[in-house]
Amino acid sequence: MEYSIKSGSPEKQRTACVVVGVFENRKLSLAARIIDQAAQGYVADILRRGDMDGKTGSTLLLHSVPGVTAERVLLVGLGRERDLHDKAYRDAMHAAVKALVDTGVGDAHVYLTEIPVKRRDLAWNVEQAVLLAEEGSYRFERMKSKAPETRKGPRRLALAVAARGDLAAATAAATRGRAIAAGMRLAKDLGNMPGNLCTPTYLADQAKALGKETGLKVQVLGRGQIEKLGMGSFLSVAKGSDEPPRFIILEHLGGQKGDKPVVLVGKGITFDSGGISLKPAAEMDEMKYDMCGAASVLGTLQAVATLQLPLNVVGLIPTCENLPSGRANKPGDVVTTLSGQTIEVLNTDAEGRLILCDALTYAERYAPAAVVDIATLTGACVIALGHVATGLLANHDALARELLQAGDAAHDRCWQLPLWEDYQEQLKSNFADMANIGGRPAGTITAACFLSRFTEKYHWAHLDIAGTAWKGGKEKGATGRPVPLLVHFLAKRAAQA
Repeated sequence: MEYSIKSGSPEKQRTACVVVGVFENRKLSLAARIIDQAAQGYVADILRRGDMDGKTGSTLLLHSVPGVTAERVLLVGLGRERDLHDKAYRDAMHAAVKALVDTGVGDAHVYLTEIPVKRRDLAWNVEQAVLLAEEGSYRFERMKSKAPETRKGPRRLALAVAARGDLAAATAAATRGRAIAAGMRLAKDLGNMPGNLCTPTYLADQAKALGKETGLKVQVLGRGQIEKLGMGSFLSVAKGSDEPPRFIILEHLGGQKGDKPVVLVGKGITFDSGGISLKPAAEMDEMKYDMCGAASVLGTLQAVATLQLPLNVVGLIPTCENLPSGRANKPGDVVTTLSGQTIEVLNTDAEGRLILCDALTYAERYAPAAVVDIATLTGACVIALGHVATGLLANHDALARELLQAGDAAHDRCWQLPLWEDYQEQLKSNFADMANIGGRPAGTITAACFLSRFTEKYHWAHLDIAGTAWKGGKEKGATGRPVPLLVHFLAKRAAQA
């Protein structure tokens, strides 16, 4: 979709559709009032008849409005004016995009971006408009036997700003929004691919293709190289599958030579059966999404390269399958990590931490400024935070604050949980340095406590995206989160640098 930033009066726009807002109690937004005045009260008369009440997300499409150049006017409900918060704005924009898609207009001029939102600015409005427009038009249909019908809906969106002086900030926000949306699309496509096609080798090939497309430096290590490094924990998970493991390394060298990089580590289990600790059959198909951490790293690096952020960023992706076989990890096995620490594997379904720990140790060689790992790690996080917020744990409070603020700015929010030493007690083992699980209580926290034992040499944060990386039900699919959070986090670091 093409985007442009424009200022100008709504009644004079030559377009297929002008989109304006209506508050509760049928109060018109500024752009809607201007249209109503040009139409000599036509819009207000329709609202007085009760065709629309202005509730958040409601829509009403008007054709051939008198005094208006556009072919159509789309009224979108915004809810209460004095309390227009970010969710109401997003709900309204989402409804507008859906109505435009259903109507099949080729282009539209959207005036919702001019409306003040509590605690937000114009740049936020514009970026969210781009993200929601892209989300509304996204479909994953490549696996279907018949070519999908051409999607009707807008090909061009003009996003309105009230003053010409706002054009530069709004244009920058639209550019950032497009880069984030493209990164999310890549992450969603990879997450939605079936596990028989999206294998570790496929992920590695996609990383190589991304490198050629964007200029990222990409290196892929095979089983022999991984073994030579000493990543015994990672390989213990991979050995249960016939699919060979891959360790993917991506580098964006946008900063000064010698600047310490930010390292992103993404969990890449392309299918997780649970191994010998087999999962229940119900909804096991969703375990193809267990590589969404890896997908988010690839999507983020694509956005970083597109935006040409002046920052050094490294992506590390350990990727393999977790399957039961005669070679698979067994409960009670002891494995040796790249760090030299040993792990008693009490549950083979707690495999994500077994591959991440070796990648986190590998990250030490970069002397990183910060390390963030992203993983669909624990079902406990879904119970704690649902599908709204990503779980955040960190060994450095300033880094945690950066991520919290980035999540708020991107509307891709996370919530910090404690990483107190008290929880480490649950990981004690009689037969190794640690166990890979700590029991049911505080499962998200003890998983992070496990990872923290491999991050003592740098500032580190862990994002548990088990509840936010995909959604089930009728709209089942990958969400592309937390690409927006990560891009905002890195863009802020780049700006400060």
